[in-house]
Amino acid sequence: MNIRNLFSYGFLILILGLVQILFLKNLAVFGHAFGFLYLLGLLILPSTIRTIPLMLIAFCIGFILDIFFQTIGMHTAAATLFAFLKPTWLKVASPTGGFDEAEEPSLGQIGFGRYISYAFPLLFVYCLAFFTADQWGTGGFFGILSKSFFSALFTLLLTLVVQLLFFSRKRSIS
Repeated sequence: MNIRNLFSYGFLILILGLVQILFLKNLAVFGHAFGFLYLLGLLILPSTIRTIPLMLIAFCIGFILDIFFQTIGMHTAAATLFAFLKPTWLKVASPTGGFDEAEEPSLGQIGFGRYISYAFPLLFVYCLAFFTADQWGTGGFFGILSKSFFSALFTLLLTLVVQLLFFSRKRSIS
């Protein structure tokens, strides 16, 4: 990863974080689906980033969001778990030959089906960790599962829309 790519990913994460803080803070679809668009920045980071730097990036993003949302570490814990599981899940969900060294696991690079199978489980684990921490002892198990499932689905939909609208498609038919 060169310095230009580093600044590009940093700028993207900054923009997604600002959108999350300014526009998606109070957005809840039917009280069950919350959008965590900033996770798109973590999802599309290249597969070459090792686990510890990825966890540090996720920790910092989660910590900043916790400050603005006043959620006392819930974003931080869930984002760090997300970053811890991402490299392992990339190996499981990758094709037989693996990803190219320079390939980012985005919709334009890996295609619709592979992106869904890569992103949704990670988003669901993030939402499950977040809502378990949020409703610890007060919410029922099925309430946590419901919010986690619908929030992961809504976040996946948001990431798909943002990538289709704002990202260039680099994948070619071969």
